[in-house]
Amino acid sequence: QVQLVESGGGLVQAGGSLRLSCAASGRTSSGRTFSTFAMGWFRQAPGKEREFVAAISWSASTTYYAESVKGRFTISRDNAKATVYLQMNSLRPEDTAVYYCRAGDTFPTVVTGGGGMDYWGKGTLVTVSS
Repeated sequence: QVQLVESGGGLVQAGGSLRLSCAASGRTSSGRTFSTFAMGWFRQAPGKEREFVAAISWSASTTYYAESVKGRFTISRDNAKATVYLQMNSLRPEDTAVYYCRAGDTFPTVVTGGGGMDYWGKGTLVTVSS
């Protein structure tokens, strides 16, 4: 089984920065490990549905961002450390949410779902004060 553990959340003032990490362990039933997964970050604000934030392909050659975070957030990964990161700059109060990482089997399906594998972490809370 694949486990995903997020960290790095906390309280920050508007305009500040945080870096989230998501560490992966384990393998799928077919033997796949982190270096072959597409990875994504999602968030869920209080009273709202979970929404897509950013995604990265297994090789890091392709990234994709929600319009609301483009130019402020950067997704990256270190396959040797089995970790994906989300660098968040110029934070705004509306970025307040629980942030989740997701592992998918392809770059499109980590964004949309519906792939052959789908793993989620338990989330880390980011609070941005005004």
